[in-house]
Amino acid sequence: MTEPHGWSAEFTARAARRTAAPEPDWTHASRLHPAVVRSVQKFQVGESGDGAHLIANAATVGDRDYETAIRLFVAEEQNHARMLAGILRSAGAPTKRAHWSDTVFVHLRRLLGLKLELMVLAIAEIVALRYYRALADGGNDELLTDVSERILDDERHHVPFQCRRLNVAFDGMRAPARILVKHAWRTLALGVVVVVAVDHGSALRACGVTRRTFVVDTMQLFDDAAASVFDGVPMRV
Repeated sequence: MTEPHGWSAEFTARAARRTAAPEPDWTHASRLHPAVVRSVQKFQVGESGDGAHLIANAATVGDRDYETAIRLFVAEEQNHARMLAGILRSAGAPTKRAHWSDTVFVHLRRLLGLKLELMVLAIAEIVALRYYRALADGGNDELLTDVSERILDDERHHVPFQCRRLNVAFDGMRAPARILVKHAWRTLALGVVVVVAVDHGSALRACGVTRRTFVVDTMQLFDDAAASVFDGVPMRV
């Protein structure tokens, strides 16, 4: 059994604060750039999973507190999906049932066990940090900014949370293997970030962010995360 790390305490505290906090102003009629609408529709699909596979993998660790934390993490992601659906509704746009990028991402996450699933999931969370910052700063809509900032507040905790678990998972790995895994992870991250930059480029441009800037900024965030996993360097999120 793993040593206790206090995995769930922060999630529990945030859940209590979220329950007590007022909801976004859903009466606001959003006026979003069409490219932003299409982009948010895709991200909403990605945030709406039930997390059953991740929860099942977390249960294999043998740490009830970590499993509780994962369940609370999934609940936060589902809340993101709910809020993104609210934005789309306020803009008079429907949600989508599926998108190819989410399907690929889910299959990639499920190829192996918890370790690979968390590595792929961490990439998604890092992408989200830069994506929602772009929406918050350049979306030019009060409700979009509010919801994006709320999601960002969660993601700033999600990335270190995933990295802490990965740091524990890789703790006993020998240095040559760690270096190999780190480089492979970065290669995968770069591929994912470039795909997102291309697929969501029009929305990013509408928010004042070029594809190149998005890729560079997101990979800087990734390198910080990788350093925290493999070198124990505190993250600057």
